[in-house]
Parts: sequence; structure tokens; C-alpha cells
Amino acid sequence: MADSSSSDNPDLPHLSGNAGFKKLATLSIAALGVVFGDIGTSPLYAIRECFHGDYSIPVSHDNVRGVLSLLFWALILIVTLKYLTFIMRADNDGEGGILALTALIIRQSRENRRERWLLVAIGLFGAALLYGDGMITPAISVLSAVEGLQIIAPAFGSLVIPVTVVILAGLFFMQHHGTAKVGSFFGPVIMLWFAVIAGLGAVEIFRYPEILIAVNPWHGLRFLLSNHMQGFLVLGAVFLSVTGAEALYADMGHFGKKPIRLTWLLFVLPALLLNYFGQGALLLVSPEESHHPFYALVPSWGLIPMVVLSTTATIIASQALITGVFSLTQQAIQLGYFPRLTIRHTSAHHIGQIYVPAANWSLMFSTIALVAGFGSSSRLAAAYGVAVTATMLISTVLFYYVARDRWKWNPLAVNLLVSFFFVIDLGFFGASASKLLHGAWFPLVIGLVIFTLFHTWSQGKSILLKQLRDRTLTVEEFIESLALQQPQRVAGQAAYMTANPDAVPVALLHNMRHNKMLHSEVALLHFSTERVPRVPNSKKVEVVKCGDGIYKIVARYGFMESPSVRQVFSLAHHKGFHFRIEATSFFLSRERIVPGLKSKMSIWRKKLYALMVRNSISATGYYDLPSGQVIEIGMQVQI
Repeated sequence: MADSSSSDNPDLPHLSGNAGFKKLATLSIAALGVVFGDIGTSPLYAIRECFHGDYSIPVSHDNVRGVLSLLFWALILIVTLKYLTFIMRADNDGEGGILALTALIIRQSRENRRERWLLVAIGLFGAALLYGDGMITPAISVLSAVEGLQIIAPAFGSLVIPVTVVILAGLFFMQHHGTAKVGSFFGPVIMLWFAVIAGLGAVEIFRYPEILIAVNPWHGLRFLLSNHMQGFLVLGAVFLSVTGAEALYADMGHFGKKPIRLTWLLFVLPALLLNYFGQGALLLVSPEESHHPFYALVPSWGLIPMVVLSTTATIIASQALITGVFSLTQQAIQLGYFPRLTIRHTSAHHIGQIYVPAANWSLMFSTIALVAGFGSSSRLAAAYGVAVTATMLISTVLFYYVARDRWKWNPLAVNLLVSFFFVIDLGFFGASASKLLHGAWFPLVIGLVIFTLFHTWSQGKSILLKQLRDRTLTVEEFIESLALQQPQRVAGQAAYMTANPDAVPVALLHNMRHNKMLHSEVALLHFSTERVPRVPNSKKVEVVKCGDGIYKIVARYGFMESPSVRQVFSLAHHKGFHFRIEATSFFLSRERIVPGLKSKMSIWRKKLYALMVRNSISATGYYDLPSGQVIEIGMQVQI
């Protein structure tokens, strides 16, 4: 089975020798800070939840070895084999993540449209679930680190919640500055974090090396067989050790496959295993430390520095999830599943560094509410995991169709491979779903709400466009009508935004009907979002001279890009389009949505769509139009 994906990070193939090694090292350190923060801070709570959580198992030699065996093989099979070896092959022009994988399904030509719609729907639901993950991860990560204050002195216990809330609030209030200024700080701090946790674990393993026999998968299997249902439920806690695996795939476009794979295999995986096995060795001789085995590894003189380092590491891990939600929101908007929101670029050098105020404040209030509502990282752990396991299940299903239909892999090999991963994912999902009554319902509800918004916006926009098509003319019909009856032409340049490149926008027809005039030069400007992350500038703009002073401009942007009319005018200038942006009037239509027509869309969803339309930002800001030159023409549309 050959790797049928596109090439790795484009910067690397052109470098060789010392230059290539330096570039690879730089990307690896950067990836260490951004990609591995979530999975790297799991040792704070993963082992603890197996022996001290709601479905904990008694601390015994057999149980400790069994849990460590399951944890070891989860890291190997899910992260190393499934994601780094196979799932990361399914990149969309270098970009990863479940929406990029969904975009591959959309691009795939399929005869069965119902099957394709179902695959896209579950892909969108998987993406929606990540919003719940984005709320819980900062809460549980920072809270579990700050709980180290109770280890230092029990009297500090009352400070845990307030300190956590202050840290989280500060983190979200700093988002508008972007991560560019502190990005170089992330890698070294996380490197120090992994070095320290590896050292702490190695010391304990050196004292009790017999713990290493847990690598044998038989211990994990025996644990499940001897503990029956309780052993199965502990899988939900074991899964906490791999919750950052989806981030490895989602951040592939920023760093490339090679830096992520090398960093994982050479540094992150060994550090995690040393710490996990060190915690296991500690529990063999000190089972009473199960309430916080991570901090029990730390000598008393190092507790305060360790709490500070842990808190810093969890802030970095939270930052990665927050920026991931920003990127996910941008992709959803570009793919047409979410209304336009304000998106600000926070770096002149890194296109992926953005800030989405609406997503930021929603995450902040939700995360702080979770901390206040659950009160401890152990209770939050009960709500954590089910959304991620569901997303992993969905990724496996989508990967199957990409490998089978797009890459044409051997059907038998694909079936065996995907069935193997599916059984593992299903086991972890079942164990995590058992925590539904303990808080695991929360991320599922959030995912369902976001998915409803996705589907409502997409379906409502489709109905709206159909209504507008019935009110307008094709470009060819419009040119013919001008030849029959020429309206008064006034000197000047006007650009009309249109949702359909082959149709005349209703705003133009309304303007002609009411003002009895037409500019001497008119551009019909259409922005199209392609199912690829980015479109090269050479292919971004298409100019068609329709005659009689009418131009049709089609601007193609990838779903990872922010459209800009200024850039379009600049690129179109080289193709015979000589409009001056400072002298052009821009006409937009502003629809007032009124529920009324009979359709498959229920009345409450029509009202929801109307609410989303009213609260979406105008095209002026989204497409970077010069605000002083924009004229909006309102109309009422029933859906």
C-alpha cells in the first residue's frame, strides 16, 4: 500500500545537508510546543483516574501492570500506528484534521449521493465534537496542575478554583495578541517539561525495574479478563493518555509529517512512557499515593517548581486547543457551514495564526463554568474522553472511504486494517460512554448544538440561494436585455458581490429598477471556496469580459485562507481588469429572512437560520472591502 497522499512539508524537500537538518530541527521544536502539549500533560491525571476515579480499580501488582500494559499499547496502536503511520497519509494538500478529511470525501466523486451526504454529516459531527473538547481540555489541564497546591499544603485547597479561573481568564484575554510573540517560548518549555517528567519516571523505574514487564500485552489482556466490566470501564481512564492524538493530525499542515513523527518517536513517546511506568513503579510500593501519583514522584523540595512548570505546560496545551478551535471555525466558515464571523490575523509571517473573538469568548465562559461547576479535575475527567473517542471513530470511518475509493487500496487489506482500528476505537468509546451520567453528556450536547448550527446554516443558505435564483437573470440573459433596452449609463466603476457567478445579483437589478441607471463599467464579483486548503495566486482569480462593460470575476480561495477583495483586484489587474479599488463603488444585498415557505426545514430551524443571518458580520469586513465605498440594498426573502 503506497503512500498516496501529497508530499510532506513543502519547505523540507528543497533543503539538504546542514540546512535541511536545521530546518527539520526548528520545525520539530516548534511542533513540540504546539502539537504535543495536550497529550504531553496527560500524565497529570491519566494514571490517577485509573486508580482513584469514579470507575477506579483497586491498587494491586496485577492491576498496576495491567493498566500500564493497556496504556502502553494504546499509545503504540492509536498514536504511533493509527495516526502517525496511516491517518496522516490522508492529507488534503498538506493539511490535516477531520474537516480536511471531510473535504476529501466531498471532493471524491461518488455515485451514491446519499452515502456521500451521510459521510459528510458524520464528518461535520466529528468536527462539532471538537468544540466540546476545546472547552474541557483547558479546564482539566490547568485545574489538574493547580491542584498541586493541595500537595504542597492542604490549606491551599481553597485557592485551587480561584487560581485556576484567574489563569484561564488571563489566557483567553491574551488571545487577541496572538501566539506569534510567545510561540518561540512554547517549544523550550515543553521540552523542559518532557525532560523533567522523563527523569522523574526513570528514577522510580531504576528503583523498581520489574515494572517494565508490563510491556507484555498479556498483562493488559489478563487485566480485562479478570476484572470483567470494571476492567472494561477503566479503559475510559486509560484513554485519557491519548486524548491529544487528533491534534497531531490537525496540526500536520503547520509542521509537516516528518517533524511530528520524529518528535513523537524520539522524544515525546519515550518521555511519556518513562513517566507512566515511573508512576506505576511508585504505586507498587506506595498504593496510598493513588490520589495523585504524578506529584508523588516529585521530591518535597521540588514541589513548588513542579507546580509552576506543570501550570505553564498546561497553559501551553490549552493554547494549542484554543487556536485549534479558531482554525476549525475558520474552516467551517470557508466551507459554508457557519456564518461569517470576525477573523483577525495575528501574525504577518504565519497565515495560520488567527484570532476569532466570538469563539474565544464562548470558550472562556464555557471553560470557567466547567471549572466552577465540576470543582475538581477528577470530576472533569468523567466528562472527558467521550467526544474525542467519537471523533476518533469517525476519523477511522472516513479514512476507510478515502483509502478504498480515492487511493484504491486493496479492499481486503483496507477492511482488515480499518476493522482492527475500529474495534479498538469502539472499545474506548464504549468505556467512555459509560460516564454519560457523570458529565460525559456535556461535550456530546455541545457537539450536537454545533452540528445543528452547521446543518441549519448550510441548508438555509441553499434554500436562500434557490429563492434568489428565481428572482434574477443569467449573465447572458442580462447582456441580451441591455442590447434591447440600454439603461442610462453613468461614468464610473461598480462591483456587485454575487453568490452565483453565472447569475446577475439581485442588488444590481434592484438598483437599475429604482435608480434607472447603470455604471459604465460593472464587475460581478464571486468568491468561491475550494475544497483545498489554499489556492496559489496564479490560479486564484479568473477574469471574463462579458461585453458592454460587464466583467465577471471569480476569486477562488482555499478553506484555510481569508478572502480579500484588495488582493483580488491586484491579481486581476494582470489579466486585463483595470478597476481602481479606491474609485469603485461596492454594492451588496442585505437579505431579511422571513420564515414562511413550505420546505423540509422546520419552522424553528428557519428562525434559527434567520437569527444566524442577523448576527453574521457583513461582507464588508469579511471580504476586506473599503467600508466608505459600500452600498447595501435590502430585500425580504421567504424561506
